[in-house]
Amino acid sequence: MNEAVFSQIAMVVFLTGLIGWMGFIVWDLAKKSEAGKFGTLALFTVLGAGVVGFIVKTVLVEIIQI
Repeated sequence: MNEAVFSQIAMVVFLTGLIGWMGFIVWDLAKKSEAGKFGTLALFTVLGAGVVGFIVKTVLVEIIQI
């Protein structure tokens, strides 16, 4: 396994872990602040929009390179 393949695999694994960890942090924040259903939904919507934006950007870059 060369360095480029390792870097690609590590980025996917660690980025997935980071997104999951951020989701846990938002859930814990909503729980501790007693945000309620609407507040929790708002927090996850904003976090989800950022994650979706990152994924869309990655997909578009790969499509453009082809």
